[in-house]
Amino acid sequence: MATATNTKPNTTSDVKPDVKLTNTESPLTEKATSVAHDAVDALSSKAATAESSVRKGASSSAEALSEKQLIAREKLNECTEKTRAFASENPLATAGIAFAAGMLITSLLRRK
Repeated sequence: MATATNTKPNTTSDVKPDVKLTNTESPLTEKATSVAHDAVDALSSKAATAESSVRKGASSSAEALSEKQLIAREKLNECTEKTRAFASENPLATAGIAFAAGMLITSLLRRK
């Protein structure tokens, strides 16, 4: 069974040409597009400024934290050295302090 096909070529009346809208054909759309582009550009500029500010703040905070950490380690080492020196110079007082601290902790744990 043979079927007939329409081999008629497309004519110019069947194909719609690409039409670009101009300002006179859709002024409201063009104005809205322009306003949207301006808003995005302004937001982009503000976001870039904010990002730069946040990055500078984070970098500054990291540096300050690093310095404080170094100072804290030095203080801890200093206190540790002083405690060891005190313990070796006063062994009896050190034993008494350790005993008192143990009794205090034991009494606090028993009060549950």
